[in-house]
Amino acid sequence: MPRIPADEILIAGQWRRGRGTPIHTVDPADGSVLTTVHAASAEDVDEAAHAAAAAAAAPEWRDLAPHDRARVLYRIGDAIEEHADELSALQTADTGKTLGETRALALSAAGTFRYTAAALETGEDALTPSRGPYLTMSTHEPIGVVAAINPWNSPIASDAQKAAPALAGGNAVLLKPAEWTPLVSLAFGRLVHRALADAGLPTALLAVLPGRGRVVGDAIARHPLVGRIGFTGGTDTGRAIARVAADKLVPASLELGGKSPTIVREDADLEQALAGVMYGIFSSSGQSCIAGSRLFVHASLHDAFLTELVRRVRGLRVGPGTSPETQVAPLVHHAHRDGVAAAVERARAEGGRVLCGGAAPQGERYAKGAYYLPTVIDSLPNSARACQEEIFGPVLVAQPYADEDDLVARANDSVYGLACGIWTRDARAAWRLGRRIEAGTVWINTYKQFSVSTPFGGVKDSGLGIEKGRDLIRAYQRQKSLYWGTDTTPLPWAN
Repeated sequence: MPRIPADEILIAGQWRRGRGTPIHTVDPADGSVLTTVHAASAEDVDEAAHAAAAAAAAPEWRDLAPHDRARVLYRIGDAIEEHADELSALQTADTGKTLGETRALALSAAGTFRYTAAALETGEDALTPSRGPYLTMSTHEPIGVVAAINPWNSPIASDAQKAAPALAGGNAVLLKPAEWTPLVSLAFGRLVHRALADAGLPTALLAVLPGRGRVVGDAIARHPLVGRIGFTGGTDTGRAIARVAADKLVPASLELGGKSPTIVREDADLEQALAGVMYGIFSSSGQSCIAGSRLFVHASLHDAFLTELVRRVRGLRVGPGTSPETQVAPLVHHAHRDGVAAAVERARAEGGRVLCGGAAPQGERYAKGAYYLPTVIDSLPNSARACQEEIFGPVLVAQPYADEDDLVARANDSVYGLACGIWTRDARAAWRLGRRIEAGTVWINTYKQFSVSTPFGGVKDSGLGIEKGRDLIRAYQRQKSLYWGTDTTPLPWAN
């Protein structure tokens, strides 16, 4: 069992108990209570926001040269890597994910801080072309206080993807982790707090404020000192945050849901495709916005492909995330598992044929955990709820296709547009399909691969704006234009 952080949260640069309703964090592998976190209240949010605004305006931070600010980001990245095993074990306890996945997420967070530091060191403002008797320049300045509201499925990676560019841009951050999984974000907060203190910088530059979304998340988003909102989570909540941002006239980035298609063409490498389809939906137990949850297989391959796919899916090893043998870990919470089960039952009622899974596993090992078997369903029309709604669990719906135009129409017949996978040996067909599918990211002969240098975002109900990429620091800054007159002739009406 990893060392569970103390029950204090990070408010206004200090560790203390929040004044909100306590949260009991639960290990989804066995239902045991890990610890109780004394969550933030609306009053705590207000205190943290005012302290963050003062910290962002402090000369030692506001006037810090980019290469010196980058040095702090490098320190944070190094600290995350140094504590990767501890962070991994803590996240596995909190989310149920496998240790292999949570360690990769911790190292990804470290890499995000290092990449952002390098981008900060090499970033430049620029002289801009002008035709008049003046010199023009475009500069970028901090927004001040920004919000980072994150989901439960990959907390530390999401924390880094927002906090690193926000700090690089010279801001202070109010970080709101998900109610179900606050522990690794609090541990992340301790590493950042220590790095800021060691550098002699205001520790109120980062607050970690766990709590219920309708209380803490809403208070953060609506706070008048918050000048930008970064949110990752469900589409309904994203819409509510967009309305708040619109009322405040502040920018927002929204990384929301997905119902991503995976396409197996008739010329695909079937071994690669089988492994890729399984990884795309069943890794992370399907709890991923980019999960390849809709499978389209060419009609000439459909029956044989599904037969082999189901055979392999039945062989996946379900178990606790702490076991090195586990391939499909428990879902994050019993309530979420029950929601996934209800979605499968709706699919059955709509005429779906459950080819494998479709239930919680049996046996003493699974009795107290939030487990659900990897599930494959076919015989559903594209209009079925299971083909249209994000289930966010290990559930794959499969359909045959014969014609590319029909395939594209059905693949795009979704309110979402986050990701897509294409399995084919035909480079021209891959390029053509990749351009026709409405998605922010398209993988060809691979899936769920990321680079911090490559922008990530969605279209339609999958969100607004991007994360990652070299330009993300600028999204956490305001752009200002300066004109310097060079003409000695007075302007008109000077007399």
